Amino acid sequence: MPGGVFDPQGPIALQERNLILGAVALMLLVAIPMLITLYMFAWKYRAGNKKAKYQPERTGSFKKQIIWWIVPGTVIAIIAVFNWQSTHALDPYKPIVSQNPTLDVEVIALPWKWLFIYPKQGIATVNYLEFPEQTPVHFDLTADAPMSSFWIPELGSQIYAMAAMQTQIYLEASSTGEYAGKDTEINGAGYAGMTFTAKSVSQSDFDAWVNSVRTATSSLTMDSYNQLAEPSEYNPPAFYSSVDGTLYSTVLNKYNATTTPIDVGSDGMGGMQM
Repeated sequence: MPGGVFDPQGPIALQERNLILGAVALMLLVAIPMLITLYMFAWKYRAGNKKAKYQPERTGSFKKQIIWWIVPGTVIAIIAVFNWQSTHALDPYKPIVSQNPTLDVEVIALPWKWLFIYPKQGIATVNYLEFPEQTPVHFDLTADAPMSSFWIPELGSQIYAMAAMQTQIYLEASSTGEYAGKDTEINGAGYAGMTFTAKSVSQSDFDAWVNSVRTATSSLTMDSYNQLAEPSEYNPPAFYSSVDGTLYSTVLNKYNATTTPIDVGSDGMGGMQM
């Protein structure tokens, strides 16, 4: 991750970087003149400057007061509109418009590792995520562990994965590459090692990779999943040639007495692409 959020490799991350830089530039319009004025006042009224006049009876200038309030107020209003528009544009539940079909991936946060299920391809991986370039990837996320936060800095911002709840996020890589994914929620002893590799490849390479995973000797049944779900740290990537089709929904409903999973929207605890 050479540049993180300032080295965007996808359309979502690019919009987020521009939002950050734009907001900082607007705030500097107020901060820079304020800091210059602060220095000028300190220098002018320093103890060693005998020419500075002490005028305690002097009142403020109405015109200057208007300027001091209008300028920062206008900047704040612009930032508010800027953020409002960007928040809706970067809603993590909002699909990415593309000519390529969306790839669905189900994500289960475990202690302390990430399980990725490809429902249409019928395969699963641990701590390794591969997907085609210029293709929207739709993630459904839940957890069978303490709350985690799913984040690939160069593709887009974080979203929470929580037990008995489901969150969603859409991401896309503009070109091929390998990116570092991580958990940004401190959730136990193995938190530091809860990382994964996200790799964007061509469509043909992705198809070839799926076929190669299908030849793996391990399959992910409920029994093998229960073993995988036991706490462990710094897990190397693992691949499963097949996966129980009900595994994700079973985990999603595992801690929910109503058997109806809670889908957390972008205005709730799920976080948003900001």
